[in-house]
Parts: sequence; C-alpha cells; structure tokens
Amino acid sequence: MRYILITLSFVLAPLVVFADVYVPENFRSAIPPPNLEATSWVLQDQKSGWIIAAKEPELQVEPASISKLMTAYIVFEALSKGTISKDDKVLISERAWKMEGSRMFVKVNSKVTVEDLLKGLIVQSGNDASVALAEYVAGSEDGFVELMNQTAQRLGLRGTHYVNTTGLPHADHYSTARDISELTRALIRDFPEDYSLYSIKEYTYNNITQQNRNVLLLRDEAVDGVKTGHTSTAGYCLVGSAEKEGMRLIATVMGTASKKYRADAVYSLLQYGFAAYEGFLVHDTDKPVASPTVYKGDVSEIDAMIDEPLYVTVAKGSAESVKARVSINNPLIAPIAKGDRIGALSVSIKGESVGDYPLVSDRAVESGSWIGNIYDSVLLLFQ
Repeated sequence: MRYILITLSFVLAPLVVFADVYVPENFRSAIPPPNLEATSWVLQDQKSGWIIAAKEPELQVEPASISKLMTAYIVFEALSKGTISKDDKVLISERAWKMEGSRMFVKVNSKVTVEDLLKGLIVQSGNDASVALAEYVAGSEDGFVELMNQTAQRLGLRGTHYVNTTGLPHADHYSTARDISELTRALIRDFPEDYSLYSIKEYTYNNITQQNRNVLLLRDEAVDGVKTGHTSTAGYCLVGSAEKEGMRLIATVMGTASKKYRADAVYSLLQYGFAAYEGFLVHDTDKPVASPTVYKGDVSEIDAMIDEPLYVTVAKGSAESVKARVSINNPLIAPIAKGDRIGALSVSIKGESVGDYPLVSDRAVESGSWIGNIYDSVLLLFQ
C-alpha cells in the first residue's frame, strides 16, 4: 500500500471521525450503479466503511436467516474472550432439536462440538444449531437475544431489533440493509479468522451433506461469503463479500423474487464496485503520522498515531487527488497520557474536505525537571 503526502501544521484541530458516510457526491464515479428489482440494497467498502451506492438503506425489513450473522458474531466474541471453546460439547435440547425450517439435523440429547454447530449455523443455516449455540452461550435463547440487541446498539445498528436467533418471522424482528452491511463489516474486521467459515462450500453432518446456499462461492473465487436469507414474507435476500487487489466490498440485497436474482443482484453490485471505485489507504497504524514537540516533559518529542487504518473510497483513477494534512494541538505541554488526543489528520479530495481523524499520543509524558520547565517556559513566550 502506498501512502499519500502529508503536510504539517500546528493548530488546534476540530475532530470529526469518519463513520457511516457515503462517498461524497463530487467524488463518485461517472458510472451509474445497476438498477435492481429489490426492496432495498447497499454497496459498501468494508475497509473505509463508506457506502458507495444504496437504495432504501434505512428501510426496516425482515432479515430472515441473515439474522444468524449476529448469532455468529456473539459466538465468535465468546470464543475470543475464552468463555467457550470450539472443542466444547453442547448438549442438544429438545427445543433445539424440534426447530422448524433449515436444520443441520442434530439429535436430541446428543453432544455436538461448538465447532460443528458453527459450521451447521453458517454453512447449512441450521436453526437447530442457532438455538443450541444460544442456549450454550447464554443459558437460553431469550438471554442470547438480549445479547444480540445489546450488541446491535454497541455496533450502531440503529434500525435493528431481534426477537430470535434464527430469523424466523416475527413482527418485532427486523433490520435494514445498512445495518446488515455494517454488521458484516464488523464481523470481518473483528473476527477475520472465524470469517473464513463463510467460504465453506458444503458441510456434512449426521451423514447429510448440504451445500452452502450462497452460490456466489462457486461463481467467483474472490467471493468468500457471506449469508443468505429467505421467507415467504422477506423474499430472497443475500449479503455477499469479495476482495480484489486489497479492496473488500460488501453488497447487501433484500427482498428479491428468486434465489437466482438475489445472487445476480449481489454479484452485479460487487462487479460494479470493483470497476468504478478504488479503496485508498491514507495512513496505517504501524508508523507515526507525525512526531511533534512536547514542552515541560520528561521527553521532548512524541509520536502522533491513528487508532485504526484510515481508508477512503474514491472513483477509480482519482486516488492522486486525495490529500492529508496533520494538525497538532499546539503547544503540547506535559503531562500527557497515553492515548490522549493531540491533533487530527484532515483529509480532502480534489481540495474539498471529507473529514478529520483523531491523532493520539503513543506514550505517556510526565512533567520534566524544574530546570527544563523553566527553559521551555522561555521558549513558549516566543511561540
């Protein structure tokens, strides 16, 4: 990845964090997005979080089995915290065994590993696996649903509410294309190793082999997920993701008329995104953005860092128009705590500002010696 030229200035900088933004109108591609026959849809750059194109992204719709993305997210989180492990054996309850709809066909009172249940949940979209995992992680499906709604709030999924772990129809169980895309983005970002389960094309359990319903896995090797959904009231839904040349896109399509159309619609969005746009790395987290002077401290210089890689999304061929400028809150006077905001990285495209990103101190700085403080006080008189 190449970096852009960064210029320095030492002023007090406003802090506006990039979050849930659209590619600014002036920076969009001249190529129009496809015209899709769907209730709602979103095309998003996974790394920048910028939405490239959308139709009714905030419309609350029935998510069907795409709800299981949140089920998986919470299980992945439990695995990362060490509260459960993939080798744990889960006792299958009668309730899980009796679940209607898609299943992995676990047997009541049998013990199934968390790893097998995850594959049944993700590859086979098993409602029985979903309930079994929920009961194991939270003691009951109701308790797990509470975790789902808490996590939705934490992730900023403002149009989502869950009633069950499976996506079976309920009037109070809903989401939006924007929220589904953002949840997918979080899942890929937070659990990259576990995300690989979504690329499994088929899975056999209890001598029954089932194909992954995401047929795009067979169409293009760049596609490595994510999840299908369908009920008679939701229609056919699909969220897909693919990565090419370091750019990852997420396409969410809700409420189409057939399995084939949902796959074609998602694929057309992904193809459009890769043809018309490019992701650009403004700065990464592995090196300082700047190294400003500190006054009255036990060190005279600190590194200004960003908390996460900063990407933008622009029309293909216009990356050279992206510029960044560092603004430092001047003067920086000790004491300074590690992680304190000390400035901003301001990004513009074609001379137009698209926002600021906070810069933080890479270390704590304690007050310096009294002699050094007197010397720095004199220097500050001339600032």
